[in-house]
Amino acid sequence: MNLDELTASREQHQIVKLPITEKELCDRYEQVFTSAVNDVLRELGYVYQTMPKEILPLREDMKVAGIAFTVKGSKNLTLTSEMEQRAKMLEELHEDSICIWDTSGDDESAQWGEIMTMASKRRGCRGAIVDGGVRDTDKVLEQNFPVFCKYRTSNGMLGRFRMIGWQMPVKLGDVFVYPGDVIFGDIDGVIVIPRKLAYDVLLKSEYIKENEKEIKQMIVDGLTPTEVVKRGGYF
Repeated sequence: MNLDELTASREQHQIVKLPITEKELCDRYEQVFTSAVNDVLRELGYVYQTMPKEILPLREDMKVAGIAFTVKGSKNLTLTSEMEQRAKMLEELHEDSICIWDTSGDDESAQWGEIMTMASKRRGCRGAIVDGGVRDTDKVLEQNFPVFCKYRTSNGMLGRFRMIGWQMPVKLGDVFVYPGDVIFGDIDGVIVIPRKLAYDVLLKSEYIKENEKEIKQMIVDGLTPTEVVKRGGYF
């Protein structure tokens, strides 16, 4: 994507007002599942909305939905004002946000840990998605704060990695993430829902969840797969 295309894309991703509160939206997303959301997005022509498959929850039962607060960074040895920059970013986290880290492919540092988890929870942040590493894993898990990442390491960011900025468009794998998008993660990974579609996608995902109850009952009742399909079911 060139600069003109990125600019045009940014204009299409302006923060739009939702018909319900962000909190209700996120709470309801956490009651569905990513595969249903993925299917809805596919039907709408959005087939590249999943983050890299290596980004997985620290614990399998972790599930989170939130409003994207994006962070961009890369490998960097600079130490000057690094902690001050990190503190400023944390203070800008907002209620119902989810912190999304584009690490520019970093493969050695932990961008998230125990203290950052504590500070983020105080700001009302719902979770973190890191295209990189996490440390203090046991202490993060104790806080019941959903974190998705690629790897674990004891390496801290200081002197290895530095933030470039935040609340800007970022890219994780094949998917662009814009501040304000809805992010949803569960055991099957993380998916990005463009904000302008978020409410409609939620309604259709909730319908799928309810409809699958009927399909499962058909199977319990002994219907053959062919009979299930004839009655509108799927596999």
